Amino acid sequence: MMEIKGKKISVIGAVRSGVGAAKLAKNLGAIPFVSDSSPREKLVPWISKLEAEGISYECGCHSEYVFDCDFIVTSPGVPTDSEILTEASKRKIKIISEVEFASWFCKGKIISITGTNGKTTTTSLMAHSLNECGIKTYAAGNIGCAFSEITRTVKEDQFVALETSSFQLDFIDKFKPFISTILNITPDHLDRYDNSFEKYIASKIKVTDNQNENDFFLFNADDENSFSTMKNARVQKLSFSLKKEVPAGAYSRNGKMFFSWFGKTEEVASVNDLFIKGDHNVANALAVLAVAKTLNLPNRKIRESFKSFKGVEHRIEFVRELNGVEYVNDSKATNVDSVIVALKSFNKPIYLILGGKDKGNNYDAIRDLVEKHVKKIYAIGVSAQKVKNYFQEIVDTEIKDTLEGCVNAAHKEAEPGTVLLLSPACASFDMFTDFEHRGRVFKQAVNNLK
Repeated sequence: MMEIKGKKISVIGAVRSGVGAAKLAKNLGAIPFVSDSSPREKLVPWISKLEAEGISYECGCHSEYVFDCDFIVTSPGVPTDSEILTEASKRKIKIISEVEFASWFCKGKIISITGTNGKTTTTSLMAHSLNECGIKTYAAGNIGCAFSEITRTVKEDQFVALETSSFQLDFIDKFKPFISTILNITPDHLDRYDNSFEKYIASKIKVTDNQNENDFFLFNADDENSFSTMKNARVQKLSFSLKKEVPAGAYSRNGKMFFSWFGKTEEVASVNDLFIKGDHNVANALAVLAVAKTLNLPNRKIRESFKSFKGVEHRIEFVRELNGVEYVNDSKATNVDSVIVALKSFNKPIYLILGGKDKGNNYDAIRDLVEKHVKKIYAIGVSAQKVKNYFQEIVDTEIKDTLEGCVNAAHKEAEPGTVLLLSPACASFDMFTDFEHRGRVFKQAVNNLK
């Protein structure tokens, strides 16, 4: 536990993580100040929370007052090379992430889950399975509840399943999960890492830096990027695989899921036990299974938890069928690899909504899938022209100003037996607060159809 009473803490970012960190600091006797460069009208619901707590803030700029502090807590949405953080570094002010800050006050054990794809589903399934097995577990991080909001609630015999992004790992210092998990690493967010895939990998691998021989590192044995640059030799290593048997961890074979440990192998569950389908979800479940068995949880309870887990909002989420057209919300698909998974999930022609804040996307990876499965693309957001330029010679591509415009157009154009899929491959910050906001707008537009 870190003593911060009386410390002056500047928090950069006035949305979920920043507000959570500021409230935690205030409750522990520190003096927080929150600064966000966004205009006030974009922050109204969050500002009201700060005002209710009596926390000082500014919006529309970062003033000199930010630097009058003992240290800075930064939100994941703030680029590492932003002017405010660059200037703070020049002034030798310590900068930490919100998950680092919250971890100082967490008495329970942390299961950190990172990776390019599958984080939200795996974090949700992890918390669900452990709770169903009788271990109180909180889901937090990028999943909807800031770690700072729940950290003091967690007791010593409890766990936190923490969805951890590379942005949060960029500014860790002593963050030390009991179990760190890397699901996969594929090119993403390269706009934040100088278009360097190596820097992005290094950010993910940082999750293991502070672990020791009493901790565990769980990695994807099918994805060399997940473990090849890891330098911490002390931590105990586990893996999971869809393709091969692993000596310590979980793997699938012939529709069964197995756990190996100390030379012993046992069948734990069947792929058919999973309510959520697809190879990507089998991989996610294997990661959860490996953790559950490391904690010595019973097979029957694990199987039951797999059966009762219904998936997560905004990830290939069925919204409605109208006039024979299925409407599916995959707003969580903020990179090209996520779109690959979504396109492979349907055997019907697809009307695809694509675009948003581009993160350095290369659409070559989905070119063949689009040509094979997609009947029309509706391009949105600041990357709409890039999307149209790339795909217009492959498939009918039309730029739309709003999500509602996409939904209404598909309602008129899509034939029975097709799918309207929101799977943007891009961040949402050009038009929405976050991917959840984007997904809610999409679902509202779909449910408004007559």
